[in-house]
Amino acid sequence: MEYLGYFASIIIGLSLGLIGGGGSILTIPILVYLFKVDPELATSYSLFIVGSTALFGGYSHFKLGNLNIKTALYFAVPSIVSILIIREVIFPHIASTLFTIASYAVSKDLLIMLVFSILMITASLSMILDKKTIVKYPKTNFIQLGFIGFLVGIVTGFLGAGGGFLIIPALLFFANLPMKQAVGTSLLIIFINSAIGFLGDLYIGTPIDYTLLFTISGMAFIGMLIGIQFSKRIDGNKLKPLFGWFVFVMGIYIIVKEMFY
Repeated sequence: MEYLGYFASIIIGLSLGLIGGGGSILTIPILVYLFKVDPELATSYSLFIVGSTALFGGYSHFKLGNLNIKTALYFAVPSIVSILIIREVIFPHIASTLFTIASYAVSKDLLIMLVFSILMITASLSMILDKKTIVKYPKTNFIQLGFIGFLVGIVTGFLGAGGGFLIIPALLFFANLPMKQAVGTSLLIIFINSAIGFLGDLYIGTPIDYTLLFTISGMAFIGMLIGIQFSKRIDGNKLKPLFGWFVFVMGIYIIVKEMFY
C-alpha cells in the first residue's frame, strides 16, 4: 500500500502544477488510507506536503510571470487570522468523541473525513460542471477577496486543505486575473496558509514523522515538475472535468468506507 501511496503522492504535485489546486483534496485520503495516518494528524501532514509543494510551484510560476503578489497578500492575510483561530484555539478543544447516536459514536476523526468527503464532492462537481465563461469584475474587489480569504482559512485550518479549488474561482472572479496568473497566485496563497497552519501545529507540540513527511513531499515535488511542464503545453481547464470525476469517486468512497466499514 505504501508503494501505491508514493505513486499517488506524485498526483498531488501534478494536480497543483496543472490547475493550481486539488492537491490537498488527494493528500488527506492518501495519508489516511494508504499510509494509515490518524485523520487529525493527517491534517497537519497535509499542510506541510501541500504547502512545500505549492512554494516550489509558486516560484516556478513567478519566473514565468504568472504570480500577482499584491493580490496574494490581500487574500492570504485574512486567511492567516482564521487559520490560527481554528487550529490553535478551536481545534485542540474539540472532544475525541463528539456525540453518540443509537450507540454509534461520532468521533472527531469521523467528522473530519465526512466533512472532507463532502468538500471533495462539492469541489468535483464545480470542476465537472465548470462554465466556459466567467463574469468578472472590471477591477479587483479587495474587500470581497479578503472575506473569501477568511472563509478559505477556516477550511484550511479545519481540514488541512490548501483550498486551491476555492481560491482559483475567487481570483478569476474577484481579482480579474487570467487563468495562468490565478494558478500561480493560488500556489503562493496555498503556501502561506499551509505554512502558518503547520508552524502553529509545531508550536502546540504535534508529533511529526519527518521521514514519511519528506518522502511524500519529494514525490509531490516530482509531480509538480511534471505538472508545470505540462501546463506550458496543455490547457488546465481541459483536464478539470477528468480530475473532477476522479475526486468525485474518491469522495463517495470515503463516505461509504467511514459510514459502513
